[in-house]
Amino acid sequence: MTQELIDLRTSILEERYEDALAIVEDLEGMSRQAILRNIQSFLLRLLIHLIKNQVEQRLTTSWVASISDYIRQIKRLNLQDNKKAYYVKADAWELMLSEEWEAAIDTASAEVMSGAYTPYQLSEMVDKKQIMLTAQKLLYLTYASRQRHGWVVSESNRGSLKRY
Repeated sequence: MTQELIDLRTSILEERYEDALAIVEDLEGMSRQAILRNIQSFLLRLLIHLIKNQVEQRLTTSWVASISDYIRQIKRLNLQDNKKAYYVKADAWELMLSEEWEAAIDTASAEVMSGAYTPYQLSEMVDKKQIMLTAQKLLYLTYASRQRHGWVVSESNRGSLKRY
């Protein structure tokens, strides 16, 4: 990115404005990709926790805090600087979650029940559709009003949402 900034400065000083605009577009693309990578890492962690919750049929306070934090971080990252548009549109979450599913199963297999299941065994045990639906419901909350509010996955209704 440093080289791009040097090239941008040079282009402006040499009055090569078309080159400068092309560099600005490249920088914007790099920034967008970095944001999407960060969102994907939070999606991965979210899926891992939802998988663990479903298989172990319990929800620790730490997991609730983690899930809530992932949703807050995704909401913060997803909202563009103009505070009016989003990097990820609501209809794109299903695809993004699907892209992270295998990695979530792999990682969760080491964490669920202290690594008692292989990724294949774990993938056969879980209700993928329910986990994806729960994740999407949580993600849709990130488009709610800009007021401060919270959300958790309720232990008594594993996989359901509870707002406070």
